[in-house]
Amino acid sequence: MSRSRESGFTLIELLIVVVIIGVLASIAIPKFSSTKGKAYTAMMRSDLRNLATAEESYYYANDVYSTDLTAINFSPSPGTAVTVGEASPSGWSATASHPGASSSACAIYIGTATPPSPATVESVVACN
Repeated sequence: MSRSRESGFTLIELLIVVVIIGVLASIAIPKFSSTKGKAYTAMMRSDLRNLATAEESYYYANDVYSTDLTAINFSPSPGTAVTVGEASPSGWSATASHPGASSSACAIYIGTATPPSPATVESVVACN
């Protein structure tokens, strides 16, 4: 009676493949997390730039800036919290934050408003 050998993978070969996949995953996951944090920071910057456009449109219609986001017809990106801290006829300031962002907050100010941290240059979005 002759016995035929079945072809297939041995347990050692399968374990080596699993270890290689594990090593590759351990390299890729931190890179992905870093990229995701940068994307959230970019989202906060974009929201503040869009807010600046909305505030200017509101100002030209009403001769005053507003702290009410619904009045200026602005809604931030999902997960992003945007707060207008100060608004007067001569300027405004705002901050944005997102729980998944690599930076803790971004800020902008226009005119004579008090610059919120980390904003230091008028009309430039700064993040820390």
